[in-house]
Amino acid sequence: MATQHAIGIDIGGTGIKGAVVDLGTGQLVSERRKVATPEGGRPADILTATGELLAGLSDEFGDDLPLGVCFPAIVKHGRTLSAANISKEWIGLPAEELFEDAFGREIHFINDADAAGYAEARYGAAVDADGLVILTTLGTGIGSAFLYDGVLVPNTELGHIELDGREAEKNAAYSAMERDSLEWPEWAARLQRFYAHVEFIFSPDLFVVGGGVSKHHAQFLPLLDLKTPIVPAVHRNNAGILGAASLAV
Repeated sequence: MATQHAIGIDIGGTGIKGAVVDLGTGQLVSERRKVATPEGGRPADILTATGELLAGLSDEFGDDLPLGVCFPAIVKHGRTLSAANISKEWIGLPAEELFEDAFGREIHFINDADAAGYAEARYGAAVDADGLVILTTLGTGIGSAFLYDGVLVPNTELGHIELDGREAEKNAAYSAMERDSLEWPEWAARLQRFYAHVEFIFSPDLFVVGGGVSKHHAQFLPLLDLKTPIVPAVHRNNAGILGAASLAV
């Protein structure tokens, strides 16, 4: 039996990435392609840019592979109900239907952090983890994904919880470290406040920390004092692609 492949596309505020994924191993079987997210992130422009990326993959691998797309928004019944670092015109749109109409094929559409969490549960740091796993992505904001015994509970948006009078991500995202010129211990103190609060509310069994900064995990994770084990994500920048592809079948 031939190994099953699928295409995963990860749409972000600055770049749109995509690749063909081996669903058995979680490995990329194509080069990871990337195009810039059009300035302003408006729907028609993002559809056009994504179509260009998809066309390159389809030319090489055919246009009959399952396709999953992850996106920086709350996604419910195929609609985008928020917009992070993209145009507010996305709010309320039937995004899954728009992509399906544009590309003439079925698509599975999902929040980007949820896709990353699913990838880590299937291929990465949370494989075979029991109970509640909370993945957080530390970047411009804080994305989150909940998986209970491997089952995704979507659209958790922990970065937007109010903590000390502000949205948590305003103080604790990686962008806050850069904005406020923090040293690693200073940023870790903010992360401690965030993760301790989440730990108290949800009593997770495992934290997984993703986002590009997770490659520097040795600089900040050992500084956190939590009851819950906290580990770096395995797939980092490819996690959205892997999760979107995996959920397309």
